[in-house]
Amino acid sequence: MSKRFEQLLVPRPEGLYCPPGDFFIDPVRPVDRALITHGHADHARAGHHHVLATTQTLDIMAIRYGAEHAGQTQAAALGEDITIGDVALRFHPAGHVLGSAQIAVTWKGMKIVASGDYKPRPDPTCAPFEPVACDVFITEATFGLPVFRHPDAAAEVQRLLASVRRNPDRAHLIGAYSLGKAQRVIRLLRDGGYQAPIFIHGALKKLCDYYQQQGIDLGDLQPATVARGGKGDFAGAVVLGPPSAFGEPWVRRFPEPLISFASGWMQIRQRARQRGVELPLVISDHADWDELTATINTVAPEEVWVTHGREEALVRWCALNGRRARPLHMVGYEDENE
Repeated sequence: MSKRFEQLLVPRPEGLYCPPGDFFIDPVRPVDRALITHGHADHARAGHHHVLATTQTLDIMAIRYGAEHAGQTQAAALGEDITIGDVALRFHPAGHVLGSAQIAVTWKGMKIVASGDYKPRPDPTCAPFEPVACDVFITEATFGLPVFRHPDAAAEVQRLLASVRRNPDRAHLIGAYSLGKAQRVIRLLRDGGYQAPIFIHGALKKLCDYYQQQGIDLGDLQPATVARGGKGDFAGAVVLGPPSAFGEPWVRRFPEPLISFASGWMQIRQRARQRGVELPLVISDHADWDELTATINTVAPEEVWVTHGREEALVRWCALNGRRARPLHMVGYEDENE
């Protein structure tokens, strides 16, 4: 395994560190200079002195953490050339959530792309993933096992809509993470022909409002509260809330709630049963196994570094397919966004 690339990026407890540029990518603890790939809490944390990210990611961090989440911020436009010292940087779309980016780092003829989290399949709520040729590709492996092959998201939403038609007296409660997944599910519902009001938990409102401000039409969204009415008002309704709300009395306010959950993990039936999910929707904002391997083949890097997820299986696949690879064993990156 070549050590020369570690002159440019090297894993440290705080995160991926660039010695010649003296910055970190997605550090898990406060640092002086942080480059952030996207706004999920396991990648974007408050307390850094300097933060460089896309405008949308900076906006999302301000929504989630407050305007003073960092000492200083700098916006990076997708495709813009930026330098820190003699290190060249460029942000490329990752297709994960609104504002998400891969970060290409170039120095002394070496180019490493830190992809963060990414999704190659189309998603109308964010810019599409862009493969970037490089010497080293740093890939996630959240669903890095051959068993994970995600179905078409539009078809999953049609299953949901069929259930809504079959159960006109029940409220369909869908668990969806507040950044990215909730907005994508809403947009999929609209594209699937559902134009009735969609009711959302208060924890989703600020980010849904922001997506709307960014030109992503989510249609008529209304607060999911029964304070001003009765349970019957929500018969046949579609209601979205964050996963944390599903362990609270909030769920019991609705008429015969039919519990659904939108996640790539819903492919594992035991996970669905443990959550009491009656209608699992396999909708993921991450690459599945086929997309991970296809992306590596498309990018065709000299080396692959695998981080946060099922690292060993993807490293083994690389070896069997003649590609050098290593696991980074980074800690602090969870399933918050899935």
